[in-house]
Amino acid sequence: MRTVLPSVTVCLLVIMAGCATQPEAQQAAQKGEKIQYVQVGTDRWLIHDVNRPAPSVITPGTASTETQAGTAPSDAVVLFDGTDVSKWTSGKGGPAKWIVRDGYMEAVKDSGPVKTKQTFGSCQLHVEFATPSRVTGSSQGRGNSGVFLMDTYEVQVLDSYDNKTYPDGQCAALYGQAVPLVNACRKPGEWQSYDVILHRPIFKGKKVVRKATFTVFHNGVLVQDHVELQGGTGWKGPHAISDYEPHADKLPIQLQDHGNPVRFRNIWIRELAD
Repeated sequence: MRTVLPSVTVCLLVIMAGCATQPEAQQAAQKGEKIQYVQVGTDRWLIHDVNRPAPSVITPGTASTETQAGTAPSDAVVLFDGTDVSKWTSGKGGPAKWIVRDGYMEAVKDSGPVKTKQTFGSCQLHVEFATPSRVTGSSQGRGNSGVFLMDTYEVQVLDSYDNKTYPDGQCAALYGQAVPLVNACRKPGEWQSYDVILHRPIFKGKKVVRKATFTVFHNGVLVQDHVELQGGTGWKGPHAISDYEPHADKLPIQLQDHGNPVRFRNIWIRELAD
C-alpha cells in the first residue's frame, strides 16, 4: 500500500490537471522522487512536463541601422513599413496628411495627429523616431511629439539631448506621470527606438479596477519598469493632468503633431493577452 497510494494520488492529480503524464509521475513516485506542479490559470502541469503546450514558432525581426529600418517579427501587425500611410487616418478620421518619403513619415505642422485604423489594447509596440537634425527651440518646443497608446496614454517624444525641461515631460516620460529611469537620448537627427509593453486598464462602470502598466525600452535601455499609471497623461494645465476615464477595450495608436517635423519609421505591434 505504501508504494501504491502515492501513485494513485499522483494519477488523480494528473487527471485533474488534464495532462497525459501518468507514466512519468507514477515512475517518479515509485522511485520516491519529489514531484511538483505549476499552476497556470486553470491548468496544472507537472514540472518539466513534455506534454505541456509549447509556444508557437515565429521568425524574429531584424534590427535597424541608422540608414536602414529593420523588419518586424512574423507575428506582428506592421503599421508603417515606410511606403505609405494606408493604415492611418487623420485625427478627425480623414486621410492622413503627414509627409511620406525615404522610408519615413514626418509630422506636418498644424495637420493634426495621425491614428491607426485598427484598434488595440494590451500590446507590445515598436516605434522608431528622429527629432529634427536642425535644432530650434528649447524645452517642450524642441522636437516634440508623442506616442499615444489606446489614443490616450502618452509616451513623450522630445529632443532631450542637452535640453532641459520638466523631467516628467522629457523624452520617454509617461507624460506628467513617470520620469524615465535614465536619459537615453541620441543626438538630434539620429534614429531612436521605443519598445513599449502596455497592459491596458480595466474598468467596471466608471471605476478603474485595474490600472494600466507600462514597461518602456528607449534605444534598448529600460527606462520605465512596469510602472502602474495612477491616472491619465492628458495635459490639463501647467501643473495638472487628466484622471482615468472609462474607455473602450481597444483604441487606436496615435502619433502627435506638436508643431515639430518629427519623423517616424518601422512601426509594428503585437497584441497581448490582458
